[in-house]
Amino acid sequence: MSELAEAELLRVLAEGTLRIEGQLLDASNTTLYCCVSLDSRELRCVYKPVAGERPLWDFPDHTLSRREVAAYLVSAATGWDIVPPTVFRDGPFGPGACQLWIDVDPDVDLIELLQSDDPGLQRIAVFDAVVNNADRKGGHLLPTPGGHIYGVDHGVCFAVPDKLRTVLWQWRGQPLPDEAVDTLQALACELDGELGGELIDLLSPREVAATRRRVRRLLASRRFPEPSDRWPAIPWPPL
Repeated sequence: MSELAEAELLRVLAEGTLRIEGQLLDASNTTLYCCVSLDSRELRCVYKPVAGERPLWDFPDHTLSRREVAAYLVSAATGWDIVPPTVFRDGPFGPGACQLWIDVDPDVDLIELLQSDDPGLQRIAVFDAVVNNADRKGGHLLPTPGGHIYGVDHGVCFAVPDKLRTVLWQWRGQPLPDEAVDTLQALACELDGELGGELIDLLSPREVAATRRRVRRLLASRRFPEPSDRWPAIPWPPL
């Protein structure tokens, strides 16, 4: 991530001038690689305009970009730094999500990483259970040269019905680490306070209430969730 403080990163992403430099052609929705500049600051970012969102049968139209921002807010509240800084702003193709670009470590074997017990992956597995991520593919994980792992592409999160689909099932049914329990307890308080108010501007009241219920359920069981037998447990393609 950039050496700028997170507040400054968010300011540049939200207020800077966006210049489109390319498009990620393998993305399901319009995903544009951009440069954003403000004063003497310049960052690389991904811009996902609402106008380029593909309609889905199980998510309301024109909401995916806001779900990306909501996922960032939950990530920031955990302190785990899973989702790169993300804002909702206007751009060359209208309003959409703007997220800091993350450079990955090309030497990391993603298949090997996915089969590991990396604590960063454990945190992402808990985070995905909280936000009800319906599409945690291996390719949505970004290992960095410093060893941190980011998660991206959270447009299909926060549905009210359980939709968890992920490649991170290696801890299914196991006890949550103490760190995760402590984080979830703090997150429950945040959801009843300022974070809950911020999410209401991005999600429906029912979706925010369902997020609170998922956190309480995780705290009650203190275990990683199990795959459901009512829907596919792994997204396709998995990578």
